[in-house]
Amino acid sequence: MIHSMGTVFTPRRMRITVDRYQQMVAAGVLTPSDRVELIEGEILDRAPISPSHAAVTGRLVKRLVFDLGDAATVRAANPIDLGSFSEPEPDLLVLRPRADDFLRAHPQAEDVLLLIEVADTSLTFDQGAKRELYARFGVSEYWVVDVNGRRIFAYLAPSEGAFQRSREYLVDETISPQAFPEVKLAVRELLA
Repeated sequence: MIHSMGTVFTPRRMRITVDRYQQMVAAGVLTPSDRVELIEGEILDRAPISPSHAAVTGRLVKRLVFDLGDAATVRAANPIDLGSFSEPEPDLLVLRPRADDFLRAHPQAEDVLLLIEVADTSLTFDQGAKRELYARFGVSEYWVVDVNGRRIFAYLAPSEGAFQRSREYLVDETISPQAFPEVKLAVRELLA
């Protein structure tokens, strides 16, 4: 093929779809040791898990599983499908219970009662690109647990691609999921 001298080729990024990403995982191109997630069509490294990150996540899982029982499904570090180009793996998901336990497909935004990211090195990303993604897809409640700042940011009421309400919970306060207001979590205990 002959190109005229005035034609300039400008490379573009190729966005990976969720289907193609899942095929890469199934084929062994991507493995669990790769610690990646698909965000807006790009395969991104996930932050390493520090001991404090693991401890806080473990405390959240323990409390939520105990307090919610069969009222919800609690999952840690599992994918959620958000459209054709994003499959993040949040630190914690509280999901509407389903008889099949999501056996045939990952949960979607409408299945989520609460989504939590624990941040010790990823605070900017979790409060930026991830918050925007979760709001755009209508995740009803999103928490960012700031391990180093010893606080929790709660984002609610997604509308028009943004969360309309937010609140910062400090170490001496308690926080409750909006779907389960009877569940009281002491910020100090989670971040001790």
